[in-house]
Amino acid sequence: MNHPEHLENILTDTLVTEPDALLQKVTEAWRQLQIQQPLVQCITNSVAANYVANILLAAGASPAMIDNPFEAEAFAQVAAAVSLNTGTPTSEQMEAMRIAARTAHQTGTPWVIDPVGYSPLLKWRSDLVNEILQYKPAVIRGNASEISTLAGNQVNSKGVDSTLSSNEVYSQAKVLLNHAECIAISGESDYILCRSTEQIIKINGGSHLQPKVTATGCALGALIAAYTAVTSVEIATIAAHVHFAIAGKLAYETAQKTGSFNVAFMDYINGMNAELIQQYADIELIS
Repeated sequence: MNHPEHLENILTDTLVTEPDALLQKVTEAWRQLQIQQPLVQCITNSVAANYVANILLAAGASPAMIDNPFEAEAFAQVAAAVSLNTGTPTSEQMEAMRIAARTAHQTGTPWVIDPVGYSPLLKWRSDLVNEILQYKPAVIRGNASEISTLAGNQVNSKGVDSTLSSNEVYSQAKVLLNHAECIAISGESDYILCRSTEQIIKINGGSHLQPKVTATGCALGALIAAYTAVTSVEIATIAAHVHFAIAGKLAYETAQKTGSFNVAFMDYINGMNAELIQQYADIELIS
């Protein structure tokens, strides 16, 4: 397992607003992911752990599923990025998340929070999310219902599934930029908000089968974390979504059934290259 230096080699990119220049930044981020193979500490849910690890490996990163409070601090100090996911939290995982978030904040390590199930119904985990936001995640990533509720709106969620569309929510999410550099909202199209620009970044692509595969959203959060280790937070968030959107689009062209789609999706995550990014990336900038 590789342990790249997580502070010395981070690119100093800033978000650019011309689509062609932005695409070049995304392509370079993908290249850096392959070169640096960043070590990503993942505290994720029991349903997702294996899938998340395999997606990170396929994408070029190095996952470490260190999710207990006795090792969380030491590992967060050496990881290139940290990914936290509240999907099926245990008491020990919750404490490990507190420790990892605090340590990442202290060391300047980028970390991503995926507030799975955030809602009044699941108050215990939601209180944890509220608590660790003080440690300033680089990115908050979630589905439309989670992001809307986190932003202070009353939403009737369906368990951990979204009942809203992403295009209904991105204007509500701006308040969350007080806590993170970028907010990412998953849906039929993905929307990204960043402090560094007034524009909304819309990522098109993917497939309607992705939500039918357990843990694709969880894996996306971890992939964002991996990209934050090799480029700016803004470019990292966009690059991870582009990576997923292209893989989903091409996988569906190959396989239209859930099981075979899942295999094809993993293959395209692994087989991503600069040519596919240049050909298939579909990025819109919305004023």
